[in-house]
Amino acid sequence: MGTIIPRQRKDGSTAYQAQIVVKRSGEIVHREQMTFDRRNAAVVWLEQREKALAVPGALEAARAPDPTLGEVIDRYVRESRREIGRTKAQVLNTIKGFPIAQKRCSQVTSPVIVEFAQAKLATGIQPQTMANYISHLAAIFTVAQPAWGYRLDKGAMDAAHVVLRRMGLTSRGRMRSRRPTLDEIDALMKHFGEVRRRRPSSADMQVVIAFALFSTRRLEEITRIAWEDLDEEGSRILVRDLKHPGEKIGNDVWCDLPGPALALVLSMPRGRGPIFPYSTDAIGAAFARACLFLTIEDLHFHDLRHEGVSRLFEMGKNIPHVAAVSGHRAWTSLKRYTHLRQVGDKWAGWPWLSRLTSARS
Repeated sequence: MGTIIPRQRKDGSTAYQAQIVVKRSGEIVHREQMTFDRRNAAVVWLEQREKALAVPGALEAARAPDPTLGEVIDRYVRESRREIGRTKAQVLNTIKGFPIAQKRCSQVTSPVIVEFAQAKLATGIQPQTMANYISHLAAIFTVAQPAWGYRLDKGAMDAAHVVLRRMGLTSRGRMRSRRPTLDEIDALMKHFGEVRRRRPSSADMQVVIAFALFSTRRLEEITRIAWEDLDEEGSRILVRDLKHPGEKIGNDVWCDLPGPALALVLSMPRGRGPIFPYSTDAIGAAFARACLFLTIEDLHFHDLRHEGVSRLFEMGKNIPHVAAVSGHRAWTSLKRYTHLRQVGDKWAGWPWLSRLTSARS
């Protein structure tokens, strides 16, 4: 069933092409080949493949479609009824630029996945970012075999997960503890007030920053919430596509709006569509530029959410109350805040809140 054919390479070396041809009733029903540098390696491969193909059902499996990983990624994106998030789409598109995407499904083994991770890490990303790449790639493995019969081995992905974690090539994201000070936020508010005075059409960063603090909402959520999602009487907002490990799209959750957050919403021009009609990129870039200009070190926009959640605990709110505001489903995620020792509301009487709400009412 198998033969080995020596072939002379251009550089004068010899390659050994191992070929397997399976016939039934005189017709070829399966053919595969692999090239090796050493004859012994070719012999071993032939013996292993012949034994594997002799197992009942193995030949049918071997004849199943075997597209490249890149082609499977394209089909996954094309046929998914759930909207692919921007970050996931970017990650999958990046993976297609690496050699692993040119491998046939049957060739994507655990070592191949590990090799991809090492190559990606060499571009300068951190292990916690690499973990996100592997997580999004694993979603392809979960779907490809049961949905389309492709020969992507989920076991290979599971094994690679273990190897990457043990080798330190992937890791969990580090929990940030950075919180803005009153002076830092005051400097930002003054800065963006001057920006709006010079350019009235720019994003109203003052109200966005204040809303992020008091609502505990993420940046992407702030730009999505709409007037139609506001329950003013119940002081709550429907947050669509709330971030969740397993349900990033279609996970719509009602979240309570503390009094200051509701007042900030009502200070905005009422209409239809987004309450804060700005893009996440514009807000994120403006915030980063302002911190750089004001020499505020290591402050991210997402730290405003951390500050908002910390504030609620410091005010004496319990975990269920805080979760109703923040949208956390797993209360264990909020345990990191229970060590807070400060008591009271350091934002009580914050002058910027009254300025923003009274000037617009």
